[in-house]
Amino acid sequence: MALTEEEEERLGDIVRLQPTKNKELQKRWELESGSEVHQYLENHLKEYYYRDDNSLIRATAEAAELLGIDPGVESEDEEEGGVPSVIRVPELESQVFQVVAGPDERSESVVSVLNKLRERFDVDPEAQEVRSALQSLRRKGVVEVVYRTVPTFKLAVERDAVEVEVV
Repeated sequence: MALTEEEEERLGDIVRLQPTKNKELQKRWELESGSEVHQYLENHLKEYYYRDDNSLIRATAEAAELLGIDPGVESEDEEEGGVPSVIRVPELESQVFQVVAGPDERSESVVSVLNKLRERFDVDPEAQEVRSALQSLRRKGVVEVVYRTVPTFKLAVERDAVEVEVV
């Protein structure tokens, strides 16, 4: 099946950002709702994506091969849930990865990470954007959640153990 230019671009987003959610694609594709994302996927890319056991969106191996794009997460070991060696993420996620508490440090709140981003990068994202970036990094296996009074976050891996590429 030949893909249109838009379909190729959107499939490329799925390959690079996987595992991902409707909400991430909705924002990236500037759609009105998660339902619109689902409809688009089903109507245009049905044979190139699937949902994993956690209902996260992933591209098929054929999709990555078709586009010649490396998937968003590469792991040295082929075990599911292994530590990735490379992640491909949007710029905000890259910045969050650089400032969030390390694996041996005390986990921190979304607001703490937001303040570090403001200080280090002179950016001012919304708290929800920072929370989404942290959750996306958690799904990629490089950030963990520690539940205290509020959910807090820290790296699950050493910063230099993962190569971060901005897409």
